Amino acid sequence: MNEQSRLFDFLYNQHQQFSKQDMLAAKVEGNWVKHSTAEIINTVNKLSAGLLQLGVSGNDMTVENQDKIAIISRNRPEWIMLDLACQQIGVLLVPIYPTTSTNEIEFIFNDASIKYVFISGQELLEKMNSIKNKIPSLINIFSFDELPQVDYWKMLLNNLDESMLSKSEKIKDSILPTQCVTIIYTSGTTGVPKGVMLSHRNLVTNVLNAVKTFPFPVMPEAKALSFLPLNHIFERVASYIYMSRGISIYYAENLDTIGENLKEVKPVLFTTVPRLLEKVFDKIMTNGAKLKGIKKKLFYWAVDLAMRYDNLKSGGLFYNLQLSIANKLIFSKWREALGNNIQYIITGGAACQVKLIRIFTAARIPVYEGYGPTENSPVISVNCCKKYGTKFGTAGLVIEGQQVKIETDGEICVKGPSVMMGYYKRPDLTNEVIIDGWLHTGDIGIFEEGKYLKITDRKKELFKTSGGKYVAPQPIENKLKECSFIEQVMIIGADQKFVAALIVPSFANLKVWMETNGIAFTTYQAAVENDEVFKMYTTLIEGYNANFNHVEQVKKFVLMPQEWTIDSGELTPKLSMKRKVIMEKFSEQIKNIYQ
Repeated sequence: MNEQSRLFDFLYNQHQQFSKQDMLAAKVEGNWVKHSTAEIINTVNKLSAGLLQLGVSGNDMTVENQDKIAIISRNRPEWIMLDLACQQIGVLLVPIYPTTSTNEIEFIFNDASIKYVFISGQELLEKMNSIKNKIPSLINIFSFDELPQVDYWKMLLNNLDESMLSKSEKIKDSILPTQCVTIIYTSGTTGVPKGVMLSHRNLVTNVLNAVKTFPFPVMPEAKALSFLPLNHIFERVASYIYMSRGISIYYAENLDTIGENLKEVKPVLFTTVPRLLEKVFDKIMTNGAKLKGIKKKLFYWAVDLAMRYDNLKSGGLFYNLQLSIANKLIFSKWREALGNNIQYIITGGAACQVKLIRIFTAARIPVYEGYGPTENSPVISVNCCKKYGTKFGTAGLVIEGQQVKIETDGEICVKGPSVMMGYYKRPDLTNEVIIDGWLHTGDIGIFEEGKYLKITDRKKELFKTSGGKYVAPQPIENKLKECSFIEQVMIIGADQKFVAALIVPSFANLKVWMETNGIAFTTYQAAVENDEVFKMYTTLIEGYNANFNHVEQVKKFVLMPQEWTIDSGELTPKLSMKRKVIMEKFSEQIKNIYQ
């Protein structure tokens, strides 16, 4: 077998090349608990044998006959251990977001005939207990945490039959790169979940090609902080990249502790989605607005300088000198807040505001935007840390080993070893999106300067006004989100006379503005109903309309009193808007706009 042709080969390669004392680490009762490469190999091998002892198997390694195990858990070392243990014996891991609804979990479990599920926490146990009787294939639930009335996962590592350990080794040696390794159900923004089947080859080639293109050096001393859900292919492939480069993975406790964990771990890199970067930037700007006198002037001077930064052309000697001073006086504090060691932030999952990438990169916190769907394992393109490897506002260079073409209607199509095996049990849907080996992504894009891929919209999100003109909502939304008073925005107008917007204000900044202008801030609801606030937003929108052609200009808007979240149902787990849900939920407000 070729070196590193199957995912678990990365683990053994790390052990041979740069075995670590802290391959994986997580906080337990306030202390970082580290797991060495050798310890993880030992646990993974025992877990593979324990699973075989339960009776699961990869059988003849065809997808239908491979047993399926689900995982519903926050990020933790055990997540990766189970993943690797399943890989070695040809069992398919089906990862599910902890926030997934019980109806969706029931559908996925029955669709994939899940035999066992591994969960973390009492809440997820209760969720599973409420539906387990509706899943005939489900044999047992295991918990990563010691909880009453559920089997603890470590019982699988004890009382092992020696024959199971040797059987596991034999199966491991027989695993082929072409075999399916995981089924990832994409929740998407509409419709029933679809199971994306990915093979070892799909994922390994994506890892190796991304590493080569970026390029990621071997960094045995480096640490990464992981907080994006491992259920999403972006963070999972990032984990395999870290493994292959000898980078230790430290798991943030939760989204609220990221700031604290960054200072403790001092990572060299992390992956994120634009929504989280926006929140970091908003917090910085809110703190900047509270400064007084010369400190406030210096803060805004530095941010203004950073907004003019261009990595592809020099601002000249005087500009560079000023930026150097800004970095020393202002941006050094930003870097300290991120652990003072960041070399790369990789963002994906949605378009990132160009303003954010520009400002952070000028502040010596380099942000690299990438792009790719689950169906391509996932990376298609990425901005790279080499000369002319990055262009702000694009998704970067197509990674090695892949071909990309733009269809006449603007759709991005990709061909190469990372394109999925297909949708589980849905050859009809597979044939719709993979035509002559080309994966049709559903994204609209162009090439800038013949090499930088730029995503302009989702094919399904383009809409036509009643006047017959097409409108792409994403570029308008991204431009409006550059405004410090706009937290979230959704552009509407399908089959209507004009374009309108649902706007969630940035309440922290709005509160400061109201107090500065002598307007009492009481509740979010009262704030969005205030006439002066509405006038202020009208002026803002009129200013931004100058960036759009007549058809794209926002003629009316409504201010929303609550932020859209995963819990309240308007966002997917990767923080993309569920447009259909938002349209249905706020149909009354939308009706009022067009009356």
